[in-house]
Amino acid sequence: MSIPENQAMIKAVIDTNIFWVSISRRSSSHWLFEKLIKGEFILPVTTEILSEYEEMISQRMGAEVANAVMETLDCLPNVELITRYYQWRLVTADPDDDKFVDRAVACNADFLVTHDSHFNAISRIPFPKVNVVDLKTFQPTLTF
Repeated sequence: MSIPENQAMIKAVIDTNIFWVSISRRSSSHWLFEKLIKGEFILPVTTEILSEYEEMISQRMGAEVANAVMETLDCLPNVELITRYYQWRLVTADPDDDKFVDRAVACNADFLVTHDSHFNAISRIPFPKVNVVDLKTFQPTLTF
């Protein structure tokens, strides 16, 4: 699928729980992984997030699947390695989730996609502005 010339590709930070579930062909959210493979959106990552993805996939689906997914991500041109220069510390309910907000801010992401309620407080913070959405809300943004 090609993106219209006047439309920039969407950058979406994907929470670990959404990402690993989208890998299985039997998952109702597999469309997300398929659209990533097809290059229909940019997935900004950090080494910390990649490690968390790999750990979760390995625990839930096995090391072989985790290795295959990591190799795939490494080859995709729409997976961008981002360097985090600042820690915003905005997710007070679960500081481990700050890495997702930091990544979204660092790359000026269009969306942070999650089902984690810890991110709800982010919508009330005026700066930095992070557009937190669930997967159902995110899906229509990828239909060009």
